[in-house]
Amino acid sequence: MTTPDVAPAPPLTFVIFGAAGDLTRRLLIPTLINMTRSGLVGEDLHILGVGIETGGVDMLLDRLESFLKTSGDMDDPERQAAWQSLRKRISYISGDFTQNGVYKEITDHLSHAPSANAAFYFAVPPRFFGDIAEKLSENGLMNEATGAFRRIAIEKPFGHDLASAQALNARLLNHVAESQIYRIDHFLGKETVQNIMTTRFANMMIEALWNNNYIDHVQITAAEVVDVGMRGKFYDATGALRDMVPNHLFQLLAMVAMEPPNSFDAESIRNEKGKVLKALRLYSREEAAKNGVRGAYTAGPLAGHDLPAYTETADVAPDSNTETFVALKLFVDTWRWAGVPFYLRTGKAMKARDTEVVITFRQVPFAQFPRHESRPELPPNRLIIQVQPDEGLDMEISIKSPGLVLKTAPVSLDFRYADNFDIGKQTGYESLFYELFVGDQTLFQRADGIEAGWAAVQPFLDLWAEGVRPDPYAPGSTGPACADELIERDGRTWHQIDGTPKGRKV
Repeated sequence: MTTPDVAPAPPLTFVIFGAAGDLTRRLLIPTLINMTRSGLVGEDLHILGVGIETGGVDMLLDRLESFLKTSGDMDDPERQAAWQSLRKRISYISGDFTQNGVYKEITDHLSHAPSANAAFYFAVPPRFFGDIAEKLSENGLMNEATGAFRRIAIEKPFGHDLASAQALNARLLNHVAESQIYRIDHFLGKETVQNIMTTRFANMMIEALWNNNYIDHVQITAAEVVDVGMRGKFYDATGALRDMVPNHLFQLLAMVAMEPPNSFDAESIRNEKGKVLKALRLYSREEAAKNGVRGAYTAGPLAGHDLPAYTETADVAPDSNTETFVALKLFVDTWRWAGVPFYLRTGKAMKARDTEVVITFRQVPFAQFPRHESRPELPPNRLIIQVQPDEGLDMEISIKSPGLVLKTAPVSLDFRYADNFDIGKQTGYESLFYELFVGDQTLFQRADGIEAGWAAVQPFLDLWAEGVRPDPYAPGSTGPACADELIERDGRTWHQIDGTPKGRKV
């Protein structure tokens, strides 16, 4: 077992609402196995599952173990040993978590637990978030007067527009303190996302250039190969913009654009990120029409099989107006970023799985080097922050090509986490869970940041609700033609989507 660089989390009971669901077996339990194996949590961590499914703890353990075996999680002897240790500390309550009876059972369970500390994880549909928070409060389960901590962790989506996000925040904060709420965005658990701040603030040569004097534009891409699949009912009510932009992509944008915090405590960092999101330019209807495009994939081959069109997917309306791709051009109206466009795009059924941030620097003011037909201009320097699938950093620069003729050539200085560190089989939730358990809110969103993000995308939601249909794009492509037009009219091009794990993308 690996010894962690930090102290193990304090003793607590981790209460999971929706314990028999897909999220629990696919991500939550494997994360806790990893944390047990690495020593981030000890044998004083207890898990209490709560679910509507009838049965006892044996039913839950059988479901979890069956999934772990089929997913290959038990192939590693150390992970198998960690699971055997963890499963002894799992309990289960079956019942309707909209009724008080369940909460009385939880109260009784916690009163007999070795520690009164508890964190409540909402692995349930969003419509239950407010109900569970209210019931926890009404039954005294959020009371910290005894000195024990009580915290709730909420998955996205947090609302479906500005009004609903404001209403949910108001409902939660009426029963639970902001310091007790941990709004999870799993992108913030990835090493490369957390490394954005270190890359900037620990390297003077980078931070000195991190402004509109040297940066031409920023691109943030989250491309997925997977299609909507069996999630048609959820996706048709959500769409690419709601699913990805106000949370994942805006968190990446905030990390890139934030000012240096006074310290690296949670509130200082969240203050600076919140300022960025509040500085996003709010568009009029006409401006939204010029600066946002969307698409929906058509039928065609993808990854070796024939994919039906989005509107032919199960549980999707044949006349659906929902997008599976979106691209936006946004501005952060601050002195540092004045005039620098941020281009965001995300979509499903695309060419490759590729989540990245591309910082494109301005061209050199004057290039004395001879031009060649194959490369008439010096390419700009780029810093590429690869979030997934292969976390790392690339710096694209120009050097002299070997030979007697003075000729430049582009090269990439690349770094990959997997080449330098043993990151193992991580889910990306390990750091989020650890921070939840120790009470550090740095990696979690605050109410004002959530609402500022929704405010920035609300003009696009309002515009598209009027019936503007998404443009078609072929599966396995880089999106609809209108996305290329959005950036090309500014004399720029999208960085290539190909999922290349190493080296320069050309």
